[in-house]
Amino acid sequence: MSIDKTYNPAATEAKWYPLWEKSGAFACNPSSNARPYCIMIPPPNVTGSLHMGHGLSYTLQDVLIRYHRMKGLDVLWQPGTDHAGIATQMVVERELAKEGLHRRDMGREAFLKKVWEWKAESGGTITRQLRRLGASLDWPRERFTMDEGLSKAVTREFVALYREGLIYKDKRLVNWDPKMMTAISDLEVEQKEIKGHLWHFKYPIEGMKDEFIVIATTRPETMLGDTAVAVHPENERLKHLIGKNAILPLVNKPIPIIPDEYADPEKGTGAVKITPAHDFNDYEVARRHKLPMVNIFDAHAKLNDEVSEKYRALDRFVARKQIVADMEALGLLDKIEPHVHTVPHGDRSGVPIEPWLSEQWYCDAQKLAAEAIKAVEDGQTQFVPKQWENTYYAWMRNIEPWCISRQLWWGHQVPAWYGPDGKTFVAEDEAEAQAQADKAYGKKVKITRDEDVFDTWFSSALWPFSTLGWPEETPELKRYYPTDVLVTGFDIIFFWVARMMMMGLHFMKKVPFRTVYIHALVRDEKGQKMSKTKGNVMDPLDVIDKYGCDALRFTLANMATPGRDIRLSPSRIEGNRNFATKLWNAARYCRMNECAWDPAFDPARVKHTINRWIVGETRRAADKVTSCLDQYRFDLATSAVYDFIWNTTCDWCLEFTKPILSGEDEAAKAETRATTAWVLAQMLKMLHPFMPYITEELWEQIVGNGKLLMTESWPQLPDALAHEDSREEIDWVIRLVSAVRAIRAELNVPAGAKIPLRIKDANDISRARLKTHEAVIVRLARLSGTSLVTNTPKGSAQSVLDEATLILPLADVIDLEQERARLGKESEKWAVEIKKLEAKLANRDFIARAPEEVVTEHRERKAEAEAMLAKLKSAQKSLAG
Repeated sequence: MSIDKTYNPAATEAKWYPLWEKSGAFACNPSSNARPYCIMIPPPNVTGSLHMGHGLSYTLQDVLIRYHRMKGLDVLWQPGTDHAGIATQMVVERELAKEGLHRRDMGREAFLKKVWEWKAESGGTITRQLRRLGASLDWPRERFTMDEGLSKAVTREFVALYREGLIYKDKRLVNWDPKMMTAISDLEVEQKEIKGHLWHFKYPIEGMKDEFIVIATTRPETMLGDTAVAVHPENERLKHLIGKNAILPLVNKPIPIIPDEYADPEKGTGAVKITPAHDFNDYEVARRHKLPMVNIFDAHAKLNDEVSEKYRALDRFVARKQIVADMEALGLLDKIEPHVHTVPHGDRSGVPIEPWLSEQWYCDAQKLAAEAIKAVEDGQTQFVPKQWENTYYAWMRNIEPWCISRQLWWGHQVPAWYGPDGKTFVAEDEAEAQAQADKAYGKKVKITRDEDVFDTWFSSALWPFSTLGWPEETPELKRYYPTDVLVTGFDIIFFWVARMMMMGLHFMKKVPFRTVYIHALVRDEKGQKMSKTKGNVMDPLDVIDKYGCDALRFTLANMATPGRDIRLSPSRIEGNRNFATKLWNAARYCRMNECAWDPAFDPARVKHTINRWIVGETRRAADKVTSCLDQYRFDLATSAVYDFIWNTTCDWCLEFTKPILSGEDEAAKAETRATTAWVLAQMLKMLHPFMPYITEELWEQIVGNGKLLMTESWPQLPDALAHEDSREEIDWVIRLVSAVRAIRAELNVPAGAKIPLRIKDANDISRARLKTHEAVIVRLARLSGTSLVTNTPKGSAQSVLDEATLILPLADVIDLEQERARLGKESEKWAVEIKKLEAKLANRDFIARAPEEVVTEHRERKAEAEAMLAKLKSAQKSLAG
């Protein structure tokens, strides 16, 4: 059976994924004697669709999963999705609004029914897209953070922590979204740069006629909630006012002028109004000075009954205009300046969030963090790259109480009930809570359930063990926990990684994962963050449609260098599509030359030098890829397999073997065919974790043993295959041909020109190698012949190969003087370019002001220019004399 002339990624992908899934090859085997290996997928939002960040994360996870599966481990890649409280509720509310419906008119039960209906119909988009990426997840084990088992786990978590005193209610400042009418986490806050104003107001000083302290604010509407004015204790201009009172305009209430280092003497007027209930910094100042906290907004961000009747029920931005007008009428508006500043917005609602004092449920994260910090310090869990440990420590050692409640309807409802006088009863179900209440009151009473739901991260914190059946003691929980590695982005180290560490250690008494691999951001080719507004988003599915899934996966893995963001360009993906084509053509070449798979073939017994060499190179490549994957160096692993396939095998080995396969020596031909088929099989295995589709297709066509490649054994080749003598010999030939090719390219020798090669000072080993491989050298270096000489003809280019000198007489082929002049001019041009770039990079202003991607681009241009200059100098040197 011949292999199709052209590789068709779409047809191959459509063929193999259903076959893989149907075969059961993705499944773990809890009864296996093999060592378990487990990765928990960071559960994508049920509302989500695949973006390039997902593409990177899930590709790297699948590489690890396929690699360890082939190594014979019992692999579980746990799939699932997150209910994504606020995101999902907003999607469904938007859909209902098209029908003129609002959740509050429908009631909680009817609304939640609609959400579940939406989830059933539209919530599986991202899992379908994960299949397009080739992700080999154990799909029958798919979990959802709102399914029955996980809901039970979350309830158990809350009740247990509450009874231990680690969960409590408190009135604190939160990020309040007045459109969604809920507290939101910092991760759901988006900072936007806004062109606004800085209003300078004069606050009169109590008992001092015509004395004022001027404050500057971007939020005049909050002044009605001011409870102090802060001045830096060393502010020479204003410190005489510390200890006095300012009269809060419009309220006519005295508020103290306090000393606090938060007030920067160099910023604004040097005096800062303190509004504790509506600013996070002010809240901390108020706690230090025990100031009252006056909440002047309701849940809709309208002014409440704490303010005078004139302002009540006004929207915050309407109130702003009114207050500015009233201050101006009183002569207390000093000036207005244009001011660009960042304003936090709800990332879902798009409206400015309000720091708002409200009663919420909190978790004592500080106590839970102690063991989680120690676990990383002790090496129970290791971060890769290691420097992310510092980020983890910084967050964990300064951790604040964790607000775990949300004023939504979609989510895990807080299992707390309230008696007639507000007394709290926490229980795993209503019957237990009712029994507690009846006992407490000494009679049957009516209890009401808390309407709040949990922060999504509260349930996600249990993901590594709730998905395995906790709180039940399941066989899966015993076998696969702790998991081996978590692959995730740096932006959720605090929100998710840290919380899984806390909950895993608290409930399971073990870390949830042994390794945390932190991957980089995927940016566009200029280094800019991808965003819809910039129009630079690359949709993974569009890329797969154009270039094939394998090309995208290989590119992402190849660019996953630790500590460096990925600058993804279509040209890189196209290059790796060409790599897939190169592999396909190599397989076709093997098939056309009758290189058939022989299960009885023993690579240790090959005799021909070329075959011994390529067997040794295959072993070295397999060792390199294995070592790199074990160290999470996806970039180096892909480079190793790419170099082995494209350069070692296609560019050299197949060229070396052409004369053998077209020759008359039948024994050499048979050995070479079997060797080539064996090498192709090993390279398919090495490449499979990165490019699963093309490798599976070629495995079927080349090996055709009825087994899936994904279930084959990873190549672990013995030392006996090293064949060092053959390696040294063929390496010498490759270096000789490469040196001649380099001279031809650098000196613009016409491709069709066949030139003689003279070799001077060659020792006996080099002479023997030249004699054995002369025909191949002449063909690959495009020579007219070779000879051994004792002197150097005039007008020759030279290169050194070990003890020998390679000489190419070029006087009759190119104009040497013209070539020297060209090389000189080119060298000068690049030297000037390097000086310009060096000057730019030495300029501190440029480094400080230019965007990071521009500085990086200049550094890369300098490196490229230096490499080009070095090449030109080498060419000049070869023409010397």
